[in-house]
Amino acid sequence: MTAHRTLARHRAVHRPTVALAAALSLGAGLAVAPLAASAHEGHHEEHGSHGHPHDRSLRVATYNLSLNRAAEGELQADLATGDDPQARTVAEVIQRADPDVVLLNEFDHDAAHASVDLFREHYLEVSQGGAEPVRYRYAYTAPSNTGVPSGLDLDNSGSVGGGNDAFGFGEFEGQYGMVVLSKYPIDTRNVRTFQRFLWKDMPGALLPDDPATPEPADWYSPEELDVVRLSSKSHWDVPVRVGRETVHVLAAHPTPPTFDGPEDRNGRRNHDEIRFWADYVTPGTTSRYVYDDQGRRGGLKPGERFVILGDQNADPLDGDSVDAAIDQLLDHPRITDPRPTSDGAVEAAAVQGGANATHRGDPALDTADFADTAPGNLRADYVLPSKGLRVRDAGVFWPTQADPLSRLTGTYPFPSSDHRLVWVDLRVG
Repeated sequence: MTAHRTLARHRAVHRPTVALAAALSLGAGLAVAPLAASAHEGHHEEHGSHGHPHDRSLRVATYNLSLNRAAEGELQADLATGDDPQARTVAEVIQRADPDVVLLNEFDHDAAHASVDLFREHYLEVSQGGAEPVRYRYAYTAPSNTGVPSGLDLDNSGSVGGGNDAFGFGEFEGQYGMVVLSKYPIDTRNVRTFQRFLWKDMPGALLPDDPATPEPADWYSPEELDVVRLSSKSHWDVPVRVGRETVHVLAAHPTPPTFDGPEDRNGRRNHDEIRFWADYVTPGTTSRYVYDDQGRRGGLKPGERFVILGDQNADPLDGDSVDAAIDQLLDHPRITDPRPTSDGAVEAAAVQGGANATHRGDPALDTADFADTAPGNLRADYVLPSKGLRVRDAGVFWPTQADPLSRLTGTYPFPSSDHRLVWVDLRVG
């Protein structure tokens, strides 16, 4: 992660959009804006690059690629050059892994969605380091809560303003955003976003407590609880059509469970952001409380297939997350944990030592290269399919130092990101 946060990374921002062929449809309002038509024309393959028409194999990935910048508009300016070193490196990682669907965390959002097009056209669709170009005709990006001012003193510092008082941490709207890229069509009419779901509306929410007062769960005032949102960025349900099948891509990026005080407001929020998906994929009364930004209630229906993607900022055994936070997904009866591994993570833990030497978790499962002092390398990034999707293979893009491709991951200061791309191959249909 960057110097700003120590466990995993940061956040996202503004309004829903989906790129379908040569049009970008704004999810909630269904407004339409033109895409760069020439760059994304052509025939869509009816099977992913890891299968054939009679036996569809879908490679799904998540990648916190750290394409966040310190100022609004800076990422767009960097990508417009076509020669940004970090963008070229993370693009090559994606080209080497070649997923059919990938969630990008920490990709700054802009209202015109120009950065998404620039990244596809100038980087992914151009060979990087000799890798084959990769083309994603479909993209979804939407606003979230990072950098959106709350107008309230949410961190109880005595003043109002700045990233800590935004609905999700960010110095400007759109910082640390998210993007879903897909080779398969996105069902734009049925995308659901949960940007404005209120934390207090989750039954049994782990609302933070002010340890200086006798009242429980009172870190936020009643006025603040009426506006405080659960998602530090957003939660998206993005249906992707794979042949005749639909796979719901459930995308999020929960807050790091650090950078707070004894009230543990970020740790508790991280736990409940993760819990949101655990409840959402449980049909019946468990998910009945859920409502989306259009007012529709409830979660997934029985039998619907899904993949939960994202930097969850929670390791099962190590780090600062609330105990069992990620276990809400890993132990869920409808979810499979493919347990992707890499030799590079094992090597890094041994070479770097420090906190890694005291970790209880298997270093082969690590997906993020964090500070050796604390918290050490962790499993933070997940691709978790529903049990109806058969897992064929899984891995983490973390080459060993002897591998020439280790130049793409490197050591601090990283040429790409402190997170690694995680992928899972699934049989669909």
